[in-house]
Amino acid sequence: MTSIADFSDRIRAASAAHAPLRLRGGGTKDWYGQSLNGEVLDTRGYSGIISYEPTELVITARCGTPLAEIEALLAQHQQMLAFEPPRFAGATIGGVVASALSGPRRASAGAVRDFVLGAVLMDGRGEVLRFGGQVMKNVAGYDVSRLLAGSLGTLGLILEVSLKVLPVPVREASLRFDMSEIDALSRLNTWAVQPLPVSASCWHQGVLSLRLSGAEAAVTAARRRLGGEAGDDALWASLRDQTHPYFSGGGLWRMSLPSHASAIILRGEQLIEWGGAQRWLKTDDAAQVDSIRRTVAASGGHATLFRGGDKGVGVFHPLAPAVAKIHARLKQSFDPAGIFNPGRMYAN
Repeated sequence: MTSIADFSDRIRAASAAHAPLRLRGGGTKDWYGQSLNGEVLDTRGYSGIISYEPTELVITARCGTPLAEIEALLAQHQQMLAFEPPRFAGATIGGVVASALSGPRRASAGAVRDFVLGAVLMDGRGEVLRFGGQVMKNVAGYDVSRLLAGSLGTLGLILEVSLKVLPVPVREASLRFDMSEIDALSRLNTWAVQPLPVSASCWHQGVLSLRLSGAEAAVTAARRRLGGEAGDDALWASLRDQTHPYFSGGGLWRMSLPSHASAIILRGEQLIEWGGAQRWLKTDDAAQVDSIRRTVAASGGHATLFRGGDKGVGVFHPLAPAVAKIHARLKQSFDPAGIFNPGRMYAN
């Protein structure tokens, strides 16, 4: 197994030479983000579950631990990673946190960062930094741990993570309703303020689908109250793992918006999740880029070129000048030589 000393030696040498390193686990998200630069630093040799306390709802694992291994252990105790990360073959837990991709349950349960209780990071000096802890009440450095979620390895090498886990719901059921996009957004916002056990939603091609999760009585009562027809339970796994036909082919944009935002009028096929807060747009129309970002920004959101398309337009939504300065200062603090995944998020 790769040791911490091995990582430290490699990083110190790279920093001294100002030689970029490409932090990489299973490589399942190499397509995500901007350019891939540097010599690969493979994290899969640093693997294994360090501790798991089912009664405390906490698991701690090394960065190269396969996501499949973690989920198999949790399933034995009827527990889960409630943010439902995509289960791409070969995905590691370090990549799960670094990419911060969440599945259908995110709107009801929370994002990846909400489940990160602590982390161990190796910075660009080859030094080991510890943030947070293994229990929810230990909040020292908690914000720094959360900061690593979605950083795409640009701040340092995530060595270990401690994650909060939750029990698997006793009962789940799916419903479907035929309705327009505007009606679906209206219904979702109405239902969001009601005591309903909605754990996921999806609108696509004139069909609104809901997943109900919780106690038997709560799910049964919600089904009677909402009506609709029995839905496809397999839908949620296909959305989580992005095996749904919608995700095949074409340039794919992910638009993050306030859930109450009205329908976004753009050319292309849309799919809406998270109660209206996440809206996908599939289009190969390069001339629409400015229109996409301008329209989404006007509604209080931001747009990411998730997959495909011309990355020259910038994968991630341009940062406001003040935020860009914060990014630069954080990068300088953790990675003074600028060796970790340079250019993966924004041009350095």
